[in-house]
Amino acid sequence: MALEIERKFLVVSDDWQAQVEGESVIKQGYLANRPGATVRVRVAGERAWLNIKGATLGICRSEYEYEIPLVDAEEMLATLVSGAIIHKVRYRVRCGVHLWDLDVFAGENQGLCLAEVELADEHESFERPVWAGREVSAEPRYYNASLIEHPYSTW
Repeated sequence: MALEIERKFLVVSDDWQAQVEGESVIKQGYLANRPGATVRVRVAGERAWLNIKGATLGICRSEYEYEIPLVDAEEMLATLVSGAIIHKVRYRVRCGVHLWDLDVFAGENQGLCLAEVELADEHESFERPVWAGREVSAEPRYYNASLIEHPYSTW
């Protein structure tokens, strides 16, 4: 089984900007979104993926991801997605030995900025950057699947 081990934090400053190693514009939508399982289609630049995630248990959950043709992903986003589409810019930012994903949301989630670090083990230590504020790994309202139903602008 594929396993995602991820910690998520609110971003509290712009100090990360000098450490950006890459960025991509992302749009994603959900084909299925229910407790315990989500099926998502994501477009990032000229590439696309279908992603299936299981229920979150602490900071761990099962995850399966498959690259798909861009044209198929665009069609799915246009015709099959239930609910809103998430728009964000993802920055890749190095801190210590880890490459963090820092998401700056747009649209109804504008103003929200989250940083995630993927780990090989749930007990793996990592350097926590100064721009990573309160940990929100266990708060479902910060999951992308929740943001389509309850956008940040409505909190």
